[in-house]
Amino acid sequence: MAETVTRHRPGGPARPAGHDPRPPAAGAFSPKALAAAVPSALRKLDPRLMVKQPVMFTVLAGSVLTTAYCLADPSVFTVSVTLWLWATVVFANLAEAVAEGRGKAQADTLRRARRESTARLLRGGTESRIAATGLTAGDLVVCEAGDVIPGDGDVVDGVASVDESAVTGESAPVIRESGGDRSAVTGGTVVLSDRIVVRITAEPGATFLDRMIALVEGAQRQKTPNEIALNALLASLSVCFLLAVVTLQPFAIWSGGRLDVPVLVALLVCLIPTTIGALLSSIGIAGMDRLVRRNVLAMSGRAVEAAGNVTTLLLDKTGTITLGDRQAHDVVPVAGVDRRELMAAAHLSSLADGTPEGRSIVALCAPATKTRDGDAAGAVPVPFSAESRMSGMDLPGGRCVRKGAASAVKAWVRRQGGTWPDDTTDLVDRISNDGGTPLVVAENDGETARVLGVVHLKDVVKAGLRERFAQLRAMGIRTVMITGDNPRTAAAIAAEAGVDDFLAEATPQDKLDLIKREQEGGRMVAMTGDGTNDAPALAQADVGVAMNTGTTAAKEAGNMVDLDSDPAKLIEIVRIGKQLLITRGALTTFSVANDVAKYFAIIPAMFAAIPGYGGLEALDIMGLAGPQSAILSAVVFNALVIVALVPLALRGVRYSSAAPDAMLRRNLLVYGLGGLVTPFIGIKLIDLVVSSIPGLV
Repeated sequence: MAETVTRHRPGGPARPAGHDPRPPAAGAFSPKALAAAVPSALRKLDPRLMVKQPVMFTVLAGSVLTTAYCLADPSVFTVSVTLWLWATVVFANLAEAVAEGRGKAQADTLRRARRESTARLLRGGTESRIAATGLTAGDLVVCEAGDVIPGDGDVVDGVASVDESAVTGESAPVIRESGGDRSAVTGGTVVLSDRIVVRITAEPGATFLDRMIALVEGAQRQKTPNEIALNALLASLSVCFLLAVVTLQPFAIWSGGRLDVPVLVALLVCLIPTTIGALLSSIGIAGMDRLVRRNVLAMSGRAVEAAGNVTTLLLDKTGTITLGDRQAHDVVPVAGVDRRELMAAAHLSSLADGTPEGRSIVALCAPATKTRDGDAAGAVPVPFSAESRMSGMDLPGGRCVRKGAASAVKAWVRRQGGTWPDDTTDLVDRISNDGGTPLVVAENDGETARVLGVVHLKDVVKAGLRERFAQLRAMGIRTVMITGDNPRTAAAIAAEAGVDDFLAEATPQDKLDLIKREQEGGRMVAMTGDGTNDAPALAQADVGVAMNTGTTAAKEAGNMVDLDSDPAKLIEIVRIGKQLLITRGALTTFSVANDVAKYFAIIPAMFAAIPGYGGLEALDIMGLAGPQSAILSAVVFNALVIVALVPLALRGVRYSSAAPDAMLRRNLLVYGLGGLVTPFIGIKLIDLVVSSIPGLV
């Protein structure tokens, strides 16, 4: 099977995890970004759109009411309150528009990558050219070097190198071939070499690229269950405060006073949770945006939220926990053989081995031996093959060297008239028990064959994973390694990597059964996969991350697609999901705490001048300049705090891998106490400014 081309940039190092290959978007609050977001924010003032956000719809209704009152009985105070109420609504819409604008910028990049092309339709053994828009699911198309793949599909014949930079942003080409887990191709990508036949799997307008564009624009973002529940709670609180504010006017009239409509509306707007109501949608959009910037496409906001609640991570061993290619770790000579002699023979026998394992042996042994390619002049290379399970070199003078699987080399040695030392079997068993792969090196000096030693191949565990798994464990997340290795090898690698458990000799049904058992125990499960045989497990998992290099079936079954096809990114996905939940919780706490402080700013000031309520002056702990100044200052602060928190909503609250109770204490201290203290300072400062402007209050 052909191998995927290593995903390095030409002439540069490998791309680090989480790197966004697309050009960085302009700052969220750059003049250009804000100018682009303002028209969208104004369009969102449509009541049919605003009614979906109960809290901000209440503010909109109050703004309309104060506007009518202002037109009937204008004053500097009522005009000021009215303008700042409208500013509150616009700022809330602007937060959502800015979040959507970040996605639209990426969607524009994707839209430019979508090309109108023709397709070479294969029907009845003959080709005909038609417009790509005329293709339907099931059609067969031929693509050769230089052709744009006209639609999503699976390779059913041939193998080719494909440039997928239009989708992934990665310039290095990848191999796509029939009959494996790397058969899926995406419309709009370009064939660089060879010829493939593709079976189209998507109808026009429903391709992967089309779905990406719609999702990153936010056009298909649906509210998650938790978001819907929080909206319902905020609406209930708004109704309670509305009823409370409505009853204040009869009490004021009974006491011989009167509260103007702008004052009552200002009180209502300041008491309902406008801060989180304004930022709730942008928090969800920003969560999906953070994933897109890491080249992960979430098919729904529900998937991002589920990632934050994951308690069990299922991780494939190869390519996720280990580097994937077995690497030469050490050479161990048998008794009576010099280590340098063994390394020279291992080097020679691997020169004709083009596998990653063979190349790693050459790299390990070359520095310690003077043997080079030129020393084998006139020699006959013996390439590695799956049939012989050996590679080697036949040198002039009758000398030959071999390296390969223990059973294959053992048979070769005996055919050459040699013997198999007992300590060779001990070495092979010891390396196998440690989770490694032993390759035996032997030579024939022209008279008889002898074993020189064993090369220890090791599936290298990625650096830093043990520490990351320890962090996940501290967060209450259990890690399970899935591998097709035998239990002995799996146990050795699991112990080295530091995972909590492992599933050895795993079949697709074993994976599915494991996920079901975890879910029956009340746990949320995340896993990655790329093959058709992974599709059932991906569909069953709460968070199923399909690799973009995988089959169409896998991508359809999962609720996320990793465009970089890096299985280790699952850990980062969980962190982003948790950051979204923490951000929403922290800003909700801040908003509720804010309302408590604003209560002490407005209520005492409202009733201070009404007979019979002079006792409320004791609650005026801020010492504000007067009723009108207090009310206007609270409204101004209420609007400005939304603008101040938009960057935090888009960036997300800082997330650490501390224990959940430690994070809760930290957030209560920062956002709970901060939400109480900030309004006292902010409203007081605004009051000083407002009261210093002649004629304003």
